[in-house]
Amino acid sequence: MADTPRTLSVSVEHELTKSYLDYAMSVIVGRALPDCRDGLKPVHRRILYAMHELGNTASKPYKKSARIVGDVHGKYHPHGESAIYDSIVRLAQSFSMRYTLIDGQGNFGSVDGDMAAAARYTEIRMTPLTQQLLLTDLDKETVNFTPNYDGSEMIPDVLPAAFPNFLVNGSAGIAVGMATQTPPHNLGEVLDAFIYYIDHPDCTTADLMQYLPGPDFPTRGQILGTQGIYQAYQTGKGRVVLRGTHHLEHPTEDRTTIVITEIPYQVNKAKLVEKIAELAREKTIEGIAALRDESDKEGMRIALELKRDGNAELILNQLYQLTQLQSSFSINMVGLANGRPQLLTLLKIFEYFLQHRLDVITRRVRYEFQKARNKVHLLEGLAVALSHIDEIIALIQNSNTAKDAKEALCERRWHAPSLEEWLDNSLREALLLPQNLPYGLSDSHYQLSQKQADTILEMRLHKLTALEKDELKNDY
Repeated sequence: MADTPRTLSVSVEHELTKSYLDYAMSVIVGRALPDCRDGLKPVHRRILYAMHELGNTASKPYKKSARIVGDVHGKYHPHGESAIYDSIVRLAQSFSMRYTLIDGQGNFGSVDGDMAAAARYTEIRMTPLTQQLLLTDLDKETVNFTPNYDGSEMIPDVLPAAFPNFLVNGSAGIAVGMATQTPPHNLGEVLDAFIYYIDHPDCTTADLMQYLPGPDFPTRGQILGTQGIYQAYQTGKGRVVLRGTHHLEHPTEDRTTIVITEIPYQVNKAKLVEKIAELAREKTIEGIAALRDESDKEGMRIALELKRDGNAELILNQLYQLTQLQSSFSINMVGLANGRPQLLTLLKIFEYFLQHRLDVITRRVRYEFQKARNKVHLLEGLAVALSHIDEIIALIQNSNTAKDAKEALCERRWHAPSLEEWLDNSLREALLLPQNLPYGLSDSHYQLSQKQADTILEMRLHKLTALEKDELKNDY
């Protein structure tokens, strides 16, 4: 047999192109971009799924963050524990998320840019929103599962989210050759717009904006104008200008204090105060007598005490121009749709989410239908057994083994009770049952299945009481 060559001649240009594209798609799909159906990146989805598997729900006690990090790292996401904990921290920060998906206890950082405490010092659990709306029906075969990195565990491809989290909490990420920046929105407004979309599938972006006027940032502030919002919703890309909120106070007749209570999204408050102080110290902005950060648990409060001749309007305009009290937010709504990165308009986001919900609900109903059908099948077997209880007891007594008894039960044809015998009219009316159930007992000869025979053999004697018989009928 001739020796096969050990080396292959490959074009360097072709190999680099192929390898780079494979790497880029791996980063885009597997790490950097959120899925437009549940609005989550893979690491976020794996964190929430690990918490679900551990029973770390909103009604249970907190668990150490390090425990969750270890589970996610060991089972689902082998990309470094620090990356996992950083993602947990962001999901718990009220100034980063419009609606937090993790309820954190301990130091999770601040709007001043302070770092969160180490994972061994903080504790977490799901928020009710996550438990009731993102993970609901996960155990009812509503989504597909795929093997993890080593094939030892199964993880969901997407969560059966019951609200458009892609819009509600937004997302930010940098992939290879593309980036995403979706702003957060108010949950009530998003749902109102989505309901309108369901009722009016031919609606326009302008129609939806009657219900969803624009983004709603967790640090609040003002959005100047609607042109950038409309452009972003219509095309997927746009730019909005954000401005902090203030009011004027007059501690004395000749003194004015500018009080800033809200700042633009993703602006570091400590650096903003530092920048204002620097501009005042260098006389770039004149008229500021004192600057104090009076923020506390009640809320944000940055006080700029002006000199007697200070012009509040002029100083505010200078602050907007020279500091991040006014900043821009570039919207680039890129997400995964059908497994591919796409620039998504508002209508497209709703279209994909609606299809996701239809799929989830259809699969849930199919699962519950089959579960009910299986239970009905077992209850029909018990109905047959109860109507022939003396014969069945004698058959079991005369069998040498449980296997023989099972075979004898399955081989024989039994006279099944009719629906009228099994459920009298008063019970049928009380349960609002139709006259003809889709699958019920009949007067014909009935042959027990293997599962029905097992259920009969495992039946306890207390099932023979009148009360238990009534309970079986109610279950049926």
